[in-house]
Parts: sequence; structure tokens; C-alpha cells
Amino acid sequence: MTGALLISEAKTVPLFSRGKVRDIYDLGDALILVATDRISAFDVVMKEGIPDKGLILTALTVFWLKKLSVPNHLIGWRLEDLPEEVREEFAPFEGRILLVKKLRIFPVECIVRGYLTGSGLKSYRARGEVSGVKLPPGLREADRLAEPIFTPTTKAKEGHDQEITFEDLVDLVGRRRAEELRTRSLEVYQKAAAYAEERGLILADTKFEWGVAEEDGPALLADEVLTPDSSRFWDRNAWEPGRPQASFDKQFLRDWLEGTSWDKKPPPPELPEEVIRGTRKRYREIFRRLTGKEFPGTQWTF
Repeated sequence: MTGALLISEAKTVPLFSRGKVRDIYDLGDALILVATDRISAFDVVMKEGIPDKGLILTALTVFWLKKLSVPNHLIGWRLEDLPEEVREEFAPFEGRILLVKKLRIFPVECIVRGYLTGSGLKSYRARGEVSGVKLPPGLREADRLAEPIFTPTTKAKEGHDQEITFEDLVDLVGRRRAEELRTRSLEVYQKAAAYAEERGLILADTKFEWGVAEEDGPALLADEVLTPDSSRFWDRNAWEPGRPQASFDKQFLRDWLEGTSWDKKPPPPELPEEVIRGTRKRYREIFRRLTGKEFPGTQWTF
């Protein structure tokens, strides 16, 4: 399968940073985020991309920001929202663009868990808690928690993020900000989970990034929001606690990699066509399930 965008280039706008998925360009007081089709697993970027992935991540982020009506960093997402002098240069990336306010991002991943899975399950099995939040004994994999829990982690530039407690977060950002991040993250999760439930989906967990435009200003939701790269979505009708759940994200890719002899260090193995197609299918399916629309390519709108 061809057609994946692995890298973007802009000659007249400085590159701010290049992440695992997004290429970020600096407009001074604003940034242009371009979502490529790159995909990572176990903190390693694969050599192949997943066609449409960046378009779907961008479209879903805009969908959620408009639906949730939570203060955020978004300025625009259409070509005409960009300054006129750069529109032609970014036209090849139509549908992948977010024009956003430049924020000071808090150095934490604000993770909310409604179900016990992933790294949260590993922590629970080892210590009976996740990020300092004690949980009752006897919980099974994929069990629904009595109430969603806030389990922040560090934001590692390399390697894995590390769990921190709420008091660790207080030490990092101050008590007022820590309480704001916890309250806002839980609120957004609960709204999104309720909507997903209406669509026959379970939002098992998700992570948010928050930042501020002004030192004393409110926390603004940033980066991608409630996408299959940042969240675990399960089919509600297929949910069965006590075992792993099929999810609409790159778990399909991770499972294939786990079945190889790869040591999870660069370089990664080449992805077979069926893995690329299967991963793409899951991204397109979660778009349809959440929005009620078939994915339209670059011409999406909400």
C-alpha cells in the first residue's frame, strides 16, 4: 500500500520540532502542526506509515474540540485559516493542519483511566495502585473502575514516561495547577466517555496535554485529543473483563511486533502489507464509529 506521508517540508517557515507523528512549524506567536502518517510502537517510529492516519488524527481532534467546548489552543484547521503568505506551501498538507496558539506546556501527561488495562494493570498487579491511587483487591483485566482515576506520568523526551503521584505533580506545577489539571482532565474524560457510550464504544483510558498562553491564565487543552493514538476505544458489545480487549488503535500493530523476534530497539522490522492495511482499517473504523461518517479523505469538515 502506498500513499503514506512520512515527512513534511516547509522552506519558508522554521521547523519548531519533529515528533513521532507531528511536524511542528513556528509562526512566532502560533504554531502549525502537520500530522504525518508515521506510526510508532514501543517508542520506535516504524519505517512505513499508515495511509490516512494523520488525516484521521487531525479530523478527530477538531471533532472533539468542537464537541467538548473546552478551552483549548486551536485557532484554525483550514488552509484559509493560515496566514496568506504560507497557504500555498502548506496546501499539500490540507486536512492534516492545525493552527494553534503557542503555549507553555505542562511537563506531564494527564492520564485518566476508567478501566483497568495497559500500564495501569501492570502497576495494579505489582502494587495494588496506579500513580499512588489505591484500588480494591480482586480487580480483573479490563474491569470498569468504580470511578475514573487521574494517573499522571512524566513526559519523557526519550524512553518511557514514568508514573508520578498527585503530590509529585504538585511539586512540579504547584497545588492550584495540579488540582486544575486533575479536575479538568476528569471532566473531559467523563464527557467523552458518555458520548462514546452513546456510540457503542468504551473509552477505557486517555491522555491529555495542557498548557497556558499566559502565566496566570487558565489551562488550555493542547495537542491531539481523544484520538486512537492517545486513547483506548473498545467495542462495548464485545467487552468482556478478565481478558485483553480488541481496540481501535495501533494495538494490532503492537501485537504483530510482539510476535516477532524484534528486540524493540531501532531499527524496527519491515511491516507486512496486511499489518499496514489492518491498522489503517481500525483507524478508519473508529472515525466512523465516533462521527457517524465514513472517512472522506482530505475534505473532512465539522
